[in-house]
Amino acid sequence: MNDLPICLTCGVQYAAPREDCPICEDERQYVGWDGQRWTSLDELRRAGHRARIEEEGPGVVGIGTEPATGIGQRALLVRTPAGNVLWDMVTHLDDDVIRQVRDLGGVSAIAISHPHYYGTMVDWAHAFGAPVYIHALDREWVARPDDSVVFWEGDTHEIGEGLTLVNAGVHFAGGQVLHWRDAPGSVGALFSGDILQVVKDRRWVGFMYSYPNLIPERPRTVRRALSLLERYPFDQVYGAWWRHVVRTDGSEAVRRSAERYLDFALDDAPPE
Repeated sequence: MNDLPICLTCGVQYAAPREDCPICEDERQYVGWDGQRWTSLDELRRAGHRARIEEEGPGVVGIGTEPATGIGQRALLVRTPAGNVLWDMVTHLDDDVIRQVRDLGGVSAIAISHPHYYGTMVDWAHAFGAPVYIHALDREWVARPDDSVVFWEGDTHEIGEGLTLVNAGVHFAGGQVLHWRDAPGSVGALFSGDILQVVKDRRWVGFMYSYPNLIPERPRTVRRALSLLERYPFDQVYGAWWRHVVRTDGSEAVRRSAERYLDFALDDAPPE
């Protein structure tokens, strides 16, 4: 299915040709300034896109693309004794990527934080025989329905020993993060995509409804996410881009980031 249409702006693959990309027309994203444009896996390969695979942390391998596709995020291969989890997604896929990932132990499960990163998730699922875990609240955004996609409901869902998806609900109603209890050398690790975005000052994270259009997230949503994460300790927070990682004291970084955010968002004191 290498000729299926892929939105050039967000990198999400659709099941059939269409005029629009609903994900980009939503207020959290945007249609490219040159209008709606399409590509395909075949075209990306001909254009010379290739994999970038390198370590991002203990037991964590980054999988990106050069040149970058879509929004430019990289995925993460979380290497656990019970099997590898591919967290988030990139658009590019070819035989070389499949070979390299298989050499690292393959993929037992896939989980994606939110619709902007759905990419070619069905092709990846088929290549490795792995289910794709998506929260049911984001069902409407799945651009290529397939039996490999598993929708879950509620606040949390275990996908393996010590691996828990948490419906933080920031950015998208089904926005999810992954907690790895047994991350090497730490009390745990959190994989956040940009549900909680690791910012340039990597001691902090941010909370936004729309990043490109600068729409802040609702305070009640941030409070709910913070409450759900309180039961899951973690040192590291892995964001969506290369080296965007909180390396130590991640739980505290998220807590103080939320407090700072709410302090600014809710400051309704009259001007002096």
